Amino acid sequence: MTRSARRTRRMLQVAGAGAAALLTLSACSSSDSDSSDSSKKKSDSSASDKLSGEVTVFAAASLKESFSTLRDTFEKEHPGTKVTFSFGGSDSLAASITGGAPADVFAAASPKTMKIVTDKGDAAGTPATFVRNQLEIATLPGNPDKVASLKDLTKSGLKVVLCDKTVPCGAAAQKALDASKLKLTPVSYEQDVKSALNKVVLKEADAAVVYKTDVKAAGDKVEGVEFPESAKAINDYPIALLKNASDNKVAKAFIELVRSAEGQKVLGEAGFLKP
Repeated sequence: MTRSARRTRRMLQVAGAGAAALLTLSACSSSDSDSSDSSKKKSDSSASDKLSGEVTVFAAASLKESFSTLRDTFEKEHPGTKVTFSFGGSDSLAASITGGAPADVFAAASPKTMKIVTDKGDAAGTPATFVRNQLEIATLPGNPDKVASLKDLTKSGLKVVLCDKTVPCGAAAQKALDASKLKLTPVSYEQDVKSALNKVVLKEADAAVVYKTDVKAAGDKVEGVEFPESAKAINDYPIALLKNASDNKVAKAFIELVRSAEGQKVLGEAGFLKP
């Protein structure tokens, strides 16, 4: 082979190697670009999935302790969110909602009070039962009056407090009394279950018919007495997204937490029954 031919061949080899190198660099650049684009898309998706905003929850008074725990969990899991509560008698909360009070979620202590809201078309979708609750008698610590049954509440001189009949705990108590064919005249009717329990805590009453969950939440401030008639007056608790919710995404996420295994565990530990 002549010197000129060898020089030409060497030049072609060098040119071929350079082209291969350029192809490799191009492939790497394309791969890096694809990886960067994929990472960016993932980051953008994560940002769009991030919850932020406020949710206002109207909830039955008996849910105060467990919902407050769930609020802490929710706000920790979703930084940038805030949960605000309005606790009270389910009937008065329902009236506030139908009257235009700003709320995103309603958790009632009975289907009857939830129906007040759904009948007015103020709920979005169908309410779902998330827990149930059973009645119990709350007495003074040590049960000094030896209350052992629902009938014992009819003893002369015993100061007994009930929830108002329009409130779910009051309606359930009346149902239990009717089933037992007992007549009871309380010293007062209270607008929510916490107010009824508080009468005993403050020693303004000897006993009150409240929920098991409230007796448990009160700790050693009261003593609980179970009665069989309570099995005939168990309340279902429905929860619903409200039609005028200001932030559907955050409101729905809170409802999902309440109904999740994590939420059910908190509610179960508070004494609520499974739906």
